[in-house]
Amino acid sequence: MKTILSICLLLTTTCLTSAAQAKLKALIIDGQNNHAVWPKATIMMKQYLEDSGLFTVDIQRSRFTWKAGREQAFLKFAGLAETEDRPKAETDPDFAPDFAKYDVVVSNFGWGAADWPEKTQKSFENYMKNGGGLVSIHAADNSFPLWKAYNRMIGLGGWGDRTEKDGPYVYYNDKGEIVRDHSPGKGGTHGSQHEIPITVREPNHPITKGMPLHWLTTQDECYAKLRGPAEKMTILATGEDQTKADAKGRHEPMLMTIQFGKGRVFHNTLGHDTPALEGVAFITTFLRGTEWAATGKVTQTIPDDFPTRDKATSRPFKLRD
Repeated sequence: MKTILSICLLLTTTCLTSAAQAKLKALIIDGQNNHAVWPKATIMMKQYLEDSGLFTVDIQRSRFTWKAGREQAFLKFAGLAETEDRPKAETDPDFAPDFAKYDVVVSNFGWGAADWPEKTQKSFENYMKNGGGLVSIHAADNSFPLWKAYNRMIGLGGWGDRTEKDGPYVYYNDKGEIVRDHSPGKGGTHGSQHEIPITVREPNHPITKGMPLHWLTTQDECYAKLRGPAEKMTILATGEDQTKADAKGRHEPMLMTIQFGKGRVFHNTLGHDTPALEGVAFITTFLRGTEWAATGKVTQTIPDDFPTRDKATSRPFKLRD
């Protein structure tokens, strides 16, 4: 009997260990972002990933933080006391994550972030070329305008003095055609926050498969006039800004995938502030996109409360103790 119990215990322990080892390893990087919500956004995304049961999550941030935010509870929870908040973005010479330890990296940097040390940039480029995964969230496509490899990774970017030198504007027109506009002009604009009507353009991609072809975001910003190299990029879904007259007929890329070397990139322009981050559409696309960036597959189903063409849906966030 003792032998049987010992074998059962060993098998149980082995199964539990295997299950823990099977989880994907995600790293969220942050520290400098023009959006004051960023510390809270990082904690929200970490909790979403962990609650899916698919990921273990670490956070690594620049020691020189910037625009720390208003959410005091989340600042404390995020451990920002260990960083130095500065009036402007500065390069942290010690920012050097061990990217190779992770299946996927989620960037929550933003507009105005200082460049990483050159050695760290090269390390990340090699990680991606060799099959790493990157998820770019909202203002992460505003950062690092001078880093050519990063701009190839995200496909399209805005702000940061991006112009025609960085690549064309890319969007869909009302006829369902992809437009690559090389005319002069700055990259990056948006209207007022609102519920954005989304059109799925690639319904058979693992990230969007099973989604309604049309759905609404919660209150968010519709990034527009993004421009960049747009190499090896697939636009999964577009949104049309309802708040600006000159935006009519321009269906802007909201969800994209990009291939960089052997690496996979999921680029999600959604996620401006708390209402956006609580949207079921954001949560679902973030989770499915992160799993795809890590593995090339998606095992998660579309939830029953996913939004429809006429109704946005959200889940009020509750911080775990």
